[in-house]
Amino acid sequence: MLSVNNAIFYRPKDKIVHADNARKNFFRPGGDHLSLLNVYNEWVETDFSTQWCFENFIQYRSMRRARDVRDQLEGLMERVEIEMTTNPSDSVGIRKAVTAGFFYHTAKFSKGGQYRTVKHQQTVHIHPNSSLFEDQSRWLIYHELVFTTKEYMRQVIEIENQWLLEVAPHYYKAKELQDTASQKLPKTLGVTREQARAV
Repeated sequence: MLSVNNAIFYRPKDKIVHADNARKNFFRPGGDHLSLLNVYNEWVETDFSTQWCFENFIQYRSMRRARDVRDQLEGLMERVEIEMTTNPSDSVGIRKAVTAGFFYHTAKFSKGGQYRTVKHQQTVHIHPNSSLFEDQSRWLIYHELVFTTKEYMRQVIEIENQWLLEVAPHYYKAKELQDTASQKLPKTLGVTREQARAV
């Protein structure tokens, strides 16, 4: 679904409101990857219907391409004898798998109310089409950055910061992944009144 270049949904000019509502009906908590998985699973349930795609403002050609890629991956897994298991309700497992693949595309919600990439401290924003656009998740993985008027993260998914140390201890240090929002200042910082007067 990610390989079809964000060409899943379309918005006809005369039906923008209907198209946006149809897209929002597929949103799932946790992020855009889970929403895309939901789109694919619902399409499978309709037996790959072109009519269903038309009614939901989804591009049939893009869905067919996604199905072809999935079939190729399934064939490769069979060839190397990897057992296929699935549990669509296990969002944590899916989000951890995405984290393992895209750990270098991580952004953290900063104190200034904006997202910053973890390694390069670049200010980024959630794309308005994202299912997490109105949320303020602490940690995100994004599929790609797109620059228009701002630097936008496309296809974002919510993660836990400790997952990054599990999947990429060679890339991240524990200090980079500390969640400073929940920390209080230590009581030993600064000087007491008595110490200040003694100086």
